Amino acid sequence: MIRLGKLTDYALVLMTQMARRPKTELHTARGLAVISRLPMPTVSKILKTLLQSGLLDSHRGIKGGYSLRREPNLISLAEIVSALEGPLALTECSMDIGGICGLEPSCPIKDNQRIINQVIRGALAQVMLSDLIRPMQLTALRDGQGNLISTLSLSGRMQ
Repeated sequence: MIRLGKLTDYALVLMTQMARRPKTELHTARGLAVISRLPMPTVSKILKTLLQSGLLDSHRGIKGGYSLRREPNLISLAEIVSALEGPLALTECSMDIGGICGLEPSCPIKDNQRIINQVIRGALAQVMLSDLIRPMQLTALRDGQGNLISTLSLSGRMQ
């Protein structure tokens, strides 16, 4: 099963809370904890990770807090997931680092695994933070042979 960790799930919740407000608005860890109903230590840990990953800015002082470093339409789901989970890879051989797996030299599906990984990484890179704060729809279209193809409608744009 491919599954995001709880901290990644919570990071998406926090980032969408921030994306719903003007970029210039500052968000405190305490305020985000209250609105998201997440424990304060968890929120602080996630915000620190997102800050270190370059997705947030920190503003010191009595009226300080956190803000998105870029507009929500410029922050991809892939960036957020990578910030908390590390490099996106389905298997060890899907990573750009060779020699991790002992079967790599003789693996018959290594190249296919890398292609699948690129497709998934590309799909996550196409979904922006701004898309997460709007309703999404799964739409079925027909290809040239009449087969149904599912597409995702994101904020009025098709994927």
